[in-house]
Amino acid sequence: QAQLVESGGGLVQAGGSLRLSCAASGRTFNGYGMGWFRQAPGKEREFVATISWSGGSTRYVDSVKGRFTITRDNAKNTVYLQMNSLKPEDTAVYYCAARSRGTGTGTMEHEYDYWGQGTQVTVSS
Repeated sequence: QAQLVESGGGLVQAGGSLRLSCAASGRTFNGYGMGWFRQAPGKEREFVATISWSGGSTRYVDSVKGRFTITRDNAKNTVYLQMNSLKPEDTAVYYCAARSRGTGTGTMEHEYDYWGQGTQVTVSS
């Protein structure tokens, strides 16, 4: 059974950094675009970042541009989200997702077929 497992979340002070990891198992995700989404309390889940299969194309929501970086290591079946200069408004549960319909990027939830269980990120002021 295909699984995506996120890790690396936690509590950090504003201005700090965290690196989230998303490890894929149970099947190959070769050729899949990947993405990170987040859901803050009382809010809908929103797109954060996405990366193509090759890693050559990335996209970000405006609020994290210049602070977050998405990368992937296909040999390890793992996607990363490096988060720097964290702000309290970045507090959310962060989800990793994989899309089978194309090797490129995707910013919409319905483009993704597989989801992880989420990892909590809390940024204190």
